[in-house]
Amino acid sequence: MVSTRLARMQESATIKAANRASEMLKQGIDVINFNLGEPDFDTPKHICDAAADAMYRGETHYTPAPGIPELREAIAEKLRVENGLETKASSVLVTPGAKQAIFSIMLSVLGDGEEAILFDPAWVSYEACIHFAGAEPVWVPTDPENGFEPYDIGEYITDKTRLIVVNSPCNPTGGVYDKKTLRSIADHAIDHDLLVLSDEIYEKIIYEKDHISIGSMDGMQDRTITVNGFSKAYAMTGWRLGYVSAAPDIFKGLLKIQSNSVSGATTFVQFGGVAALEGPQKPVYDMVKEFHVRRDILVEGLNSIGLRCHKPEGAFYVFADVSEFGDGDQVTDQLLNEAHVSVTQGSSFGNSGNNFIRLSYATSQQRIHEGLERIDDILG
Repeated sequence: MVSTRLARMQESATIKAANRASEMLKQGIDVINFNLGEPDFDTPKHICDAAADAMYRGETHYTPAPGIPELREAIAEKLRVENGLETKASSVLVTPGAKQAIFSIMLSVLGDGEEAILFDPAWVSYEACIHFAGAEPVWVPTDPENGFEPYDIGEYITDKTRLIVVNSPCNPTGGVYDKKTLRSIADHAIDHDLLVLSDEIYEKIIYEKDHISIGSMDGMQDRTITVNGFSKAYAMTGWRLGYVSAAPDIFKGLLKIQSNSVSGATTFVQFGGVAALEGPQKPVYDMVKEFHVRRDILVEGLNSIGLRCHKPEGAFYVFADVSEFGDGDQVTDQLLNEAHVSVTQGSSFGNSGNNFIRLSYATSQQRIHEGLERIDDILG
């Protein structure tokens, strides 16, 4: 007995896969987990100290629904300096996680029967949130031989299209869009008077390329809704702290949803967010440097086994083609059951992922080497 709105949503495939591995771990089976999308690093101490200090001095009560002024201003300054966005603190909404921000955006800007463009493959929760809003996802194919960049975007835009979702660096592929690709997306948005949701949660975990915010491009300031957060860059997944920068009319809608649902982000956590943005950034650089090393180990190892993949340019995922060994679902089950290696089937992220698996290298070099040995024993 659930609503038709809820029935349109599916269980998160990534969490479902992680739960299967967790059940085996509870049975005493040593499972190497390449599933989870969270850094395996501790939150930097100065961030923890700032949140603890705030808690002990009594910052444990309600805040304004958009967030504490100190954090909103720090976010606005960050977006102006690092991302080239013409953002004011009054345009920033602090949310309990970036996922909550994306959920609220879909409810705020999409209506029944409208359409949202997704680049296939895409993070699993976009589709669920679009369906919950009563809209339909429209999948645009991407080129796996060219960083999973989208093509033929214009062929998929209709009079029902309302939104284009951009995720760069991308989960699950690790692809990073260059200026030419983003300019093409921007031109389509302008020509068809569309909004763009730019999910930039992995922006600091990037290797060979520079991150570009599509909202900084000519004509995109008022039509881009920029989403980011602290989970990935600062290893703060459990803190649940994200943010949105949006034009005034969209901001008002998002605030209406937040103030009538979750109220706001946890008070003392927000002071940790201020410390993250204004404090030393060395922990971020050190973490990304380690991810870079792990990426190279995993990509080289997978290709030597025959699981074809290019080096991802951002995030901490490898999207590997397993078609020589079966489809992604079959290989996922085989690796878990026979090698005790947990990965996520590519079909979770869209139809183009049917022959792929996603592996997260947010685990130690030792476990990556061990996982490669187990995969090689089964598939090599």
